[in-house]
Amino acid sequence: MLVAVRGKLRHLVGAFLGAGWACGLLAADQPKPVQLPTKIDFVSHIQPLLRKHCYQCHGRNVQEAGLRLDLKRQALTGGEHGPVIRPGRSDRSLLVARISGASPQAPRMPPPDEGPALSPRQIALVRAWIDAGAVWPAGVDPVDPAATKLWSFEAVRRPAVPRVKQQAWVRNPIDAFVLARLESSGMAPAPAADPLVLIRRATFDLHGLPPTLEDLDRFATDRAQRADDVVYQELVSRLLASPHYGERWARHWLDLVRYADSNGYEVDGEKPMAWKYRDYVIRALNRDLPYDRFVLEQLAGDELANADSETVIATGFYRVGPWDAERGASVQPSEMVAETFNELDDMVSTTSQVFLGLTLGCARCHDHKFDPLS
Repeated sequence: MLVAVRGKLRHLVGAFLGAGWACGLLAADQPKPVQLPTKIDFVSHIQPLLRKHCYQCHGRNVQEAGLRLDLKRQALTGGEHGPVIRPGRSDRSLLVARISGASPQAPRMPPPDEGPALSPRQIALVRAWIDAGAVWPAGVDPVDPAATKLWSFEAVRRPAVPRVKQQAWVRNPIDAFVLARLESSGMAPAPAADPLVLIRRATFDLHGLPPTLEDLDRFATDRAQRADDVVYQELVSRLLASPHYGERWARHWLDLVRYADSNGYEVDGEKPMAWKYRDYVIRALNRDLPYDRFVLEQLAGDELANADSETVIATGFYRVGPWDAERGASVQPSEMVAETFNELDDMVSTTSQVFLGLTLGCARCHDHKFDPLS
């Protein structure tokens, strides 16, 4: 009898343990509940998922099945198979069916050979976002270059001279543009400046220096003999003909092309020959070198058919930027390629900003947000 009792106990214990094991297996098969944020934010939670998993085939460059998911209007409109997002109804949204693999008529998205499947939490985020109304705020879409008119890509056009009320105030077309803006704001032009104020302004603007006493005496004598307009025009012509004009206005160009007489950084070593490029810019302005030629000589002065020492000096444009002399002395052979590309990047970035009006340097690592540059 004792043996029989022990046998029944073993049977009961085995059944109990087996049931517990089976329950453990069933529990292990059950997916763990997904923890979601209280509020689903499109920019923080949904847009990064679409960018990582969907834009490659349904973004700016490619729209398979006519579906584009990076822009709100196109995403909510859908593609060849109709709307894929139905706000408030994730159970009827084709997007959810495709990313979860629940659509019997079509494969899971993204396809296995093009990217990993979305995790249960990511799918749950999309479901919750759609069920909450698929709120897609304005102003968060990436800028579409096709819809962006960049000033630097527009052809130069001569605008029509605006009509103004005070025609007698206008002496040249530029005056008309200034006056039109003033009149549109209900403002009137300031009174004409005193002639002595004009000579001071003109001399500071064109030379960066005050007029000399001799200049003032000559200006006063000329005004006593001729009309003010004629005297002022002659004054401006003299100022433009002076070498001080190039010395003053070359500074603006030299700032653009990151000119300096030294290398910068900690050591800040001297650039012994940088002054030759500086003087080239001054000479170019003083002899009124045409702008297209000015650009060409700096970018390819050594490649011109009629190249000479002047055009070769112009290519100093490439070499006047900052250079870490201390870093350069310690560069290891394995770092030479990276250092070379850093120098080339400085040249490309400066060229694009100065001549094209584009911050091309960002495209070394990123697609541009505003400019159509990958």
